[in-house]
Amino acid sequence: MKTPTVAFAGLGSRVPSRVVTNADFEKTLETSDTWIRERSGIRERRFAGPDESTAGMARDACLLALEDAKRSPADVDLIVGATASPDRLLPSMACDLQALLGAKGAAAFDVVAACPGWVYAVTVAKAMIEAGSARCALAVGSEKLSTITDQTDRSTAVLLADGAGATVLVPATGERGILSTFLKSDGTLAELLYRPSGGAARPFDESVLKDRSHFLRMSGREVFKAAVKAMSEATHCALDLAGVTADQVDLLVPHQANLRIIQALAEHAHLPMEKVFVNVDRYGNTSSASIPLALDEARAAGRLKPGDLVLMVTFGAGFTWGAMVVRW
Repeated sequence: MKTPTVAFAGLGSRVPSRVVTNADFEKTLETSDTWIRERSGIRERRFAGPDESTAGMARDACLLALEDAKRSPADVDLIVGATASPDRLLPSMACDLQALLGAKGAAAFDVVAACPGWVYAVTVAKAMIEAGSARCALAVGSEKLSTITDQTDRSTAVLLADGAGATVLVPATGERGILSTFLKSDGTLAELLYRPSGGAARPFDESVLKDRSHFLRMSGREVFKAAVKAMSEATHCALDLAGVTADQVDLLVPHQANLRIIQALAEHAHLPMEKVFVNVDRYGNTSSASIPLALDEARAAGRLKPGDLVLMVTFGAGFTWGAMVVRW
């Protein structure tokens, strides 16, 4: 087993107060609670209001993570943000977050990797700490996906939701910390899960709004198959890089996109569901916020304890995927 160089020092999360149930969607879409739960495992999710921004939710999560780490914004010298739903295209969410936190000494930028964004952000922050460019970093995923989802499309509207999760990273001082990270992508599959318009290739105009192509589109069946295959690969590679085996894992915290994907991943990894943390039923798919939010909940529930060997696996638009093994 490898000796870690970077460790997690704090966790924090934030979700909007508004709960949207499957029964609420029954009033607006041709769907049912049974249809949604059978296909996704989701029974409710959180939607942010007009006064709740992506950067604002990130700030709240970061403040809780810093409090948990017994640090202040003044201690932070690096902020790596991850989001697929920024408040604006320029500047980055991380820069807006830096201003909201008052972290005047921090470099701040976003990584764009959709659902695996937080794992990518942690990997970047880890490398910068190892290089001596930072000593205290925030890696945060925050999403307001309800604003980029077509609420008239039942194939996506019932899945995607809002929330934020943050972590504080510092140099490791013992055996606890990040043992491995694994990242990969395949851009040839981009149009199975993407936003067709709203960028520089096809900027916002009347036609974009009319054909609703600024909203996310997904080919669900193909994404499901690709997700299971890619996450299984990431699991095996991350475990190998860490020098551990699946039977040593105490807790699997997967990206919370779909309960059937999570169950298929656990089967491929030969891990019982008793070792898997699941909260997709209550929060839906919060993209880059998914894993840090789940970690925070797992710890609060007593499922994540110091010394546990934790495997995190994720997949999303790009396609991008990745995994991480941590001695908590």
